[in-house]
Amino acid sequence: MQKFNEIIGFFKWQMSAGHRILARAPCGNVVSRAISSVRRGRLYSIDQVCFMRILLFGATGMVGQGVLRECLQARDVEFIQAVGRTRIPQRARNLREVILPDLFDIAAIEDELRNFDACFFCLGVPSAGKSEPTYARMTFDLTLGVAQTLVRLNSQMTFVYVSGAGTDSTERGRWMWARVKGRTENALLQLPFKAVYLLRPGIIQPLYGARSKVTSYRIIYRLATPLFPLLRSAFPNWILTTETVGLAMLGVARRGAAKSILEASDISEIAAAGR
Repeated sequence: MQKFNEIIGFFKWQMSAGHRILARAPCGNVVSRAISSVRRGRLYSIDQVCFMRILLFGATGMVGQGVLRECLQARDVEFIQAVGRTRIPQRARNLREVILPDLFDIAAIEDELRNFDACFFCLGVPSAGKSEPTYARMTFDLTLGVAQTLVRLNSQMTFVYVSGAGTDSTERGRWMWARVKGRTENALLQLPFKAVYLLRPGIIQPLYGARSKVTSYRIIYRLATPLFPLLRSAFPNWILTTETVGLAMLGVARRGAAKSILEASDISEIAAAGR
């Protein structure tokens, strides 16, 4: 926050003093300002100040709640639009929600899906008790339906998808959920977004009031809470938090990443770089 305030303060000082802005260039739909000036007898430079517009799907789920919190905390997020079936409790001047009872009917809100820099797709359902066609409809069909619409409306968008550890990229493995997730990932990578990042977290500890919508998961998390500090200490790159996932999603939206598929250790590293 201190660094950001210094950047903004210096930018205002530049403008009030009549100094020249040496470059203004777009980075996707992000406004990027490169400023350079002589201050106190030396060259004072700032590389970039970016302001992002974020589209968030699944803000009422456990991961989505954590991601929304980090978006609201981030000073470089200009606007967040949450799309979902139910309302969210948060209110903020830069937050807007769009209620869509049927998420398969994404065409109904096309006009409200334009001019975004990144989409954080946090929707997901448990596979337990579901047939493969049912799970595939809620995972593959829904995700691709949204993504295909978004890439048509926002060609410079970065699409970030929350997948899962153990996802099967071959689509031929033993576990049904892993095959479906793998097919979803592979299809997303074929779409002409500016970039696609696939996050594969394993165990995620909910923080700051985030909670699962699935009753059995809430019970498990409640029982596991005393063990999380020990587990994170023993496996720091494998036990993530909702905060870590949110920071990592913002990190790849800002700076990209060296690869598209991000395992838990990658997520942890990207999040740490953005703190």
